[in-house]
Amino acid sequence: MSNLAIQCVKQSPVLFSKIPVYIIYIFDRAYNNFKMLYKIHQIGAYFVIRAKKNLQYKSIKWKRRLPKNVLSDLTIELTGFYPKQYYPTLLRLVRYWDEEQKREFVFLTNAIHISALQVAELYKNRWQVELFFKWLKQHLKIKKFWGTTENAVRIQIYAAICTYCLVAIVQNDMKLKRSTYEVLQILSISLTNKTNLRDLLSKTKFQYDKERFAPNGPTLFNF
Repeated sequence: MSNLAIQCVKQSPVLFSKIPVYIIYIFDRAYNNFKMLYKIHQIGAYFVIRAKKNLQYKSIKWKRRLPKNVLSDLTIELTGFYPKQYYPTLLRLVRYWDEEQKREFVFLTNAIHISALQVAELYKNRWQVELFFKWLKQHLKIKKFWGTTENAVRIQIYAAICTYCLVAIVQNDMKLKRSTYEVLQILSISLTNKTNLRDLLSKTKFQYDKERFAPNGPTLFNF
């Protein structure tokens, strides 16, 4: 969920109205705030969140025919003192066995129009989004978003991606034995340097950073 959405939930109904409706927000357990989740439910949006291990609830009804790896698909009522006050309506609880990680996940959602497998897949895709933003911060120098509107965020990301692609093209054309990240770092500290570009990029010493060279970033020329 975006910082804007979280701030809107915490501050006022007026700001909260800025959150788009009819979309699905994906949360980790850290955002297990039932008051916030109920506000999302009230405006017509949806959420998927990992349930905490100490969640107190009562099963109202359950599905008997379940797809592979779905352990249970329940309609529940919260029974904890504060949770049942903050979220007074029914919730859906999905237990899912992840074969890759060999572990069980428990999800809470208000989305009853999607399948249990889709609930699990939505949460799984959340990690890919986190990896993408981690890559953005490491390689595109986006430490913070200067605007909070969709258009402002798009412009900032597109400008950074265009810069990255231009540098990658130069790197590829010059057959440099450096990563695109290294080239970007060298250029960022050599903006006023008049050294020949090939000499600058091939001879400048640069400290190797294993984490940034992990295979999570996009490869532009391996077709």
